[in-house]
Amino acid sequence: MNFSTALGRLRIIGLIEGISAVLLFCVAMPWKYAIHEPTGKQVVNFVGMAHGILWMVYIVAVLHAWRARRWGLGRAFVAGAVSIPPFGTLIFDRWLKREQDEIRPMASDRA
Repeated sequence: MNFSTALGRLRIIGLIEGISAVLLFCVAMPWKYAIHEPTGKQVVNFVGMAHGILWMVYIVAVLHAWRARRWGLGRAFVAGAVSIPPFGTLIFDRWLKREQDEIRPMASDRA
């Protein structure tokens, strides 16, 4: 993954956002509800806030990639919508990788 392009940044941010969802749903929430650990609420609050911030960064990255890659409205909508279901950004990364592999970065994709 290349952080110097809009598509590369979107892939990296999507990966980090997806990992934060895994931590929230598979670690923090079970810790709080299944194990009933007293610190569970604090862990969910911390991981949940981090996940929310990362989600907002992901949406900004989608908007930037939409503009830089000159995607249609449908493609941008799908890129944003995959952030709603858990693990959606991790699955969507396949399509982003394919696009990144097939199309050399355009000059307008930089910055």
